[in-house]
Amino acid sequence: MSGPGAFLRSVRTIAWAFLGLRKRSGHDDDLDRIGPAHLIVAGLLGGLIFVLLLLLAVRLVTA
Repeated sequence: MSGPGAFLRSVRTIAWAFLGLRKRSGHDDDLDRIGPAHLIVAGLLGGLIFVLLLLLAVRLVTA
């Protein structure tokens, strides 16, 4: 599967991974439908957003 639908599924999978809440059946289904390149890009974007939110929180607290 490719295209915007696959990437959005990857983003959703990464979001669940960040939260740590995931059913085994959902994980197995996603592995069959999502390519590794989409997961890598979505993971990097998710990590970047997380770091930026942490920096924003620190800046708001220390200002």
